[in-house]
Amino acid sequence: MVRIPLTAEEIRRGQKLGTTLRAARGSRTMVEIAARASISVETLRKIETGRSPSPEFFTIVRICAALGITTDELNRSAGQARKATL
Repeated sequence: MVRIPLTAEEIRRGQKLGTTLRAARGSRTMVEIAARASISVETLRKIETGRSPSPEFFTIVRICAALGITTDELNRSAGQARKATL
């Protein structure tokens, strides 16, 4: 299976997602949030650094639950970060 390359906009969107998740994590460690979300620390690291700009939806749902936020809250926060960079 060949993966279609991501567009520049998709890459920027992934970076904003990562920035927003890092901010939501606050002082909690990656290890703590990854364990609560039942994902690997490396997966969380890749998402937070933008190296995984299009993570699976249910992975994001699990991360949001571990952070104690809804996907709507994440979307709003990412949207505000997007507006600030425009």
